[in-house]
Amino acid sequence: MITLRNFLSLLLLLTTGAWAENAPSKTSTEAAPLSGPITKGQRIFASHHSYFVQIPPILKELAASAGIEDQQIVGTHYIGGSKSIQHWNIKDENNEAKKALKAGAVDVLILTPVYLPDEGIEKFAQFGLENNPNIRVTVQEFWLPFDAYEPHYYDAPKIPTPKTVDHNTQTGAGLREIHERYFREMDEQISSINKQLGKQVVFAVPAGQAVIALREKIIAGQAPGLKSQNDLFTDALGHPKPALQALIAYAHYAVIYRKSPVGLPVPTVLKQAKLSTEDLDGLNRLLQGLAWDAVIHHPLSGVKAP
Repeated sequence: MITLRNFLSLLLLLTTGAWAENAPSKTSTEAAPLSGPITKGQRIFASHHSYFVQIPPILKELAASAGIEDQQIVGTHYIGGSKSIQHWNIKDENNEAKKALKAGAVDVLILTPVYLPDEGIEKFAQFGLENNPNIRVTVQEFWLPFDAYEPHYYDAPKIPTPKTVDHNTQTGAGLREIHERYFREMDEQISSINKQLGKQVVFAVPAGQAVIALREKIIAGQAPGLKSQNDLFTDALGHPKPALQALIAYAHYAVIYRKSPVGLPVPTVLKQAKLSTEDLDGLNRLLQGLAWDAVIHHPLSGVKAP
């Protein structure tokens, strides 16, 4: 005969077991739940190459214009054409990134690796997580140098690089095909690291994807003040001119703060493009929209549209 006490005990056991079976595992390797926009200024360190040199001061201006007054650029370190492992391998006594991470003084570490493999991403992420459980490591997925997938430009010995490139000969479809392998490999690397760490620590900044979208707008004649894809680059390699610098900064801002940059005033760097007021305003809105669209559609950015 089942007593009321036994019945209640059995019911508690069944419901507890059902909850446990469906509860999320504490060791889940899925991405951490996405939260809303970040309003507090972030402490940022960037270990980067030349595709990022101009971005830190633009980020400072964007945060201020968005009413985020307490953002800090804790430090930056530049190595031309670098992988993240080169920044990691700097001696500890001279490694400002490691010092800042060890002190728990960094909320967002920005890395800009070139081609894979690059074990530096994982090393930085692991080290940062040990010293700050809320650290975010963002990886800039870049636009390919010389409009070509060619890792050997950066290997030793290096193969010769083109002296001239007509960026204007590319189509949107062609650019996506050229970049497909690089984007896929980088996404797989980021996902693998997050799986090993047990949560999403590493996030993608889809700079290269935003660049392709802008080039498609130029091809379609829909980019105010920009008549040619060559208007985006200073050289054959693909170093960014002001319009491209602003686009990349908007993408980083969107990932760092999980906020749309749409509506922010024209940044100082974009004014250097010397466009008419109408073209300047229109181009600024376009760049903001393209950056936000690239970020919310990348599964590893940590950002979704409201």
